[in-house]
Amino acid sequence: MAERVESSVTEGENTIEEREVGAMWELEKKLDQPMDEEANKVNNMYREKYSIWTILRLSFQSLGIVYGDLGTSPLYVFYNTFPDGIDDKEDVIGALSLIIYSLLLIPLIKYVFIVCKANDNGQGGTLAIYSLLCRHAKVKLIPNQRRSDEELTTYSRTLSTEGSFAAKTKKWLEGKEWRKRALLVIVLLGTCMMIGDGILTPAISVLSATGGIKVNRPKMSGDVVVLVSIVILIGLFSMQHYGTDKVGWLFAPIVLIWFLFIGATGVYNICKHDTSVLKAFSPTYIYLYFKRRGRDGWISLGGILLSITGTEALYADIAYFPLLAIQLAFTFFVFPCLLLAYCGQAAYLVNNTDHYKDAFYASIPDSVYWPMFVFATGAAIVGSQATISGTYSIVKQAVAHGCFPRVKIVHTSKKFIGQIYCPDINWILMLGCIAVTASFKNQSQIGNAYGTAVVLVMLVTTILMVLIMLLVWHCHWILVLIFTVLSLFVELSYFSAVIFKIDEGGWVPLIIAAISLLVMSVWHYATVKKYEFEMHSKVSMSWILGLGPSLGLVRVPGIGLVYTELASGVPHIFSHFITNLPAIHSVVVFVCVKYLPVYTVTEEERFLVKRIGPKTFRIFRCVARYGYKDLHKKDDDFENKLLNSLSSFIRLETMMEPASNSSTYSSTYSVNHTLESREDLNHNNNNHHHNSYNNNNNIDMFSSMVDDTVSTLDTIVPAGSPHNALSFSQANTIEEEEVEVDELEVLKNCKESGVVHIMGNTVVKARNGSWLPKKIAIDYVYAFLAKVCRENSVILHVPHETLLNVGQVFYV
Repeated sequence: MAERVESSVTEGENTIEEREVGAMWELEKKLDQPMDEEANKVNNMYREKYSIWTILRLSFQSLGIVYGDLGTSPLYVFYNTFPDGIDDKEDVIGALSLIIYSLLLIPLIKYVFIVCKANDNGQGGTLAIYSLLCRHAKVKLIPNQRRSDEELTTYSRTLSTEGSFAAKTKKWLEGKEWRKRALLVIVLLGTCMMIGDGILTPAISVLSATGGIKVNRPKMSGDVVVLVSIVILIGLFSMQHYGTDKVGWLFAPIVLIWFLFIGATGVYNICKHDTSVLKAFSPTYIYLYFKRRGRDGWISLGGILLSITGTEALYADIAYFPLLAIQLAFTFFVFPCLLLAYCGQAAYLVNNTDHYKDAFYASIPDSVYWPMFVFATGAAIVGSQATISGTYSIVKQAVAHGCFPRVKIVHTSKKFIGQIYCPDINWILMLGCIAVTASFKNQSQIGNAYGTAVVLVMLVTTILMVLIMLLVWHCHWILVLIFTVLSLFVELSYFSAVIFKIDEGGWVPLIIAAISLLVMSVWHYATVKKYEFEMHSKVSMSWILGLGPSLGLVRVPGIGLVYTELASGVPHIFSHFITNLPAIHSVVVFVCVKYLPVYTVTEEERFLVKRIGPKTFRIFRCVARYGYKDLHKKDDDFENKLLNSLSSFIRLETMMEPASNSSTYSSTYSVNHTLESREDLNHNNNNHHHNSYNNNNNIDMFSSMVDDTVSTLDTIVPAGSPHNALSFSQANTIEEEEVEVDELEVLKNCKESGVVHIMGNTVVKARNGSWLPKKIAIDYVYAFLAKVCRENSVILHVPHETLLNVGQVFYV
């Protein structure tokens, strides 16, 4: 009987404990709900329609931004195709046939009419494709997205039918973590090659253009050409901080005249030297070319490849113009001019095979030689400028995806949001260009390096396009197979050719890519681990609402903005802070600044605000959302915009809801969960040790903030008044009618008292016993990058005198 009673008592205690845990969980959900309801639900995007005259004008302007790099290829293609001379005139016809069909298949059909359609609201490039894939499948390694983010105006996506091939592909991709990592590595590889492109394009374009000096002055030393090229490169990179806004209007006329020049010169050479080169439009001569030259013909594909360099830059720069304008410009102007230019050079070479090194300048009539030289140099600078600007944009996207250290980004134009400047990246590119130009001193080796970078970017784009066609476009698998087979057949042929030239300059982009990939991989790995640390070490809302008498917590006049990576829960840095200094501000806002896989977030949809817990506690959460193209400009006034959003939320809440709704939580929580909250804190601390996340107890604060805080600790009055402070336990006992004060007035007074930005100063270290490569990556590579990169406070333009750092260490 006694055993039965004891068993009954035990069961009763278990039932009570389960009820308390259940009630605790229900309360937690009420206090810190997802922010879906606060999201703006604007689903219909406004798509601007252009008149035919506007399209034609934009097609003209696109020449200067999109086609500068592709247009300078005739300067160096034939030299890199025949670096050792031309043995047979028919080889020129075969090489021309390869150039013609390369331009037809890759830039025209694949990129202009297929790949360019795979844009993220007009944004191109490998990272833009990755963002598009992240919206259609859960492949992002940092899971910080919420359902509310899907309601953004720019968050466009298509849903796949259950059981379809697209749905099966999506499920397969999401099934294993290694597949997500493999996808990211592929994307980063393409990004690294594009960064290498930013070094090699200016080097080969400027060096090839200035090589015209030596053609007209044969006795001139090659070192003089190299020196002139370096001077031009230094001038080009030194002018980057001014932006292209003031001189951008010159780009299109320069490239237009350049294309007209090379097209007209091509017609002149065809008519003067040999019209029979037009037979190269027959693909038969491709077969005869390989049959005649064998292995040497196959290796020469590395030179043919240079005829389509700039195509990857074309895709990266499509954001500036409508797709139709780009398609019209290439199909009806750029493509014909390039064909005429190559046919003209081939016609000249058939009768002058000994001029293979300087075919372009040697084929120019003497009367227009110097004007052509001037416009060749101008076109090379314009093409280089487009590639450099594209590199800045790529780095900006990589930073937003958490794949690159935070670097300084300057907005150079008030009219165009896409025009940016990265000082750190600019000087790295300049040093790389000078090193490549001075080391190789000739077009051949730089061309080999350039070709390797270009073909690897194309292969990455093909792989990503397969996923786009399946997950986004929902194409039939047969169409996907045809596209994949044809693309890989052409691009792998080029890739097999550049492999033979690895030791002749092809190693350069591989070294650049390896260094860039190491930096990006290490940074992204540490970023993911920091997010996981915050997720595991966050404390529940029940704990923070139960504080007060246990730690002697008081409310200090002012507003505290606590920055965190989390969109829910209380960050560990906050609990760490108040454990060491048991006081918080009268108004506390947990601020989460996060980047989404969209190109931009409109100002109207930027901030999401949510109240946490009862009104008496005046604790809020604010999520600031950005796209990968959005910038934190100095004149944005992030702090005021955030506080204005908070005021708007309070005003709207006052109109829409009774003031007493959230007050009921306060008394319920105060009575039932004060003790449990203390146990919850201990439980969380135990979990932190179990997960091997170790934190130090140093808090770095500026002396002015410490003095302000200490001077107010002696006075304990209500949170509702900035001139009085009150502990949490006292606030919970206030009657509803006393709580209903003008919160907007309170917020205004608190703002006048001062706004403090509380940020985590996290140090990442490798755990004891980690394998050596991991220790090197974390303790040396990441530590160095974290030391030289810009702090979050600088990126957000937080005033130095209002910053408060909370130090912590965790081991991975």
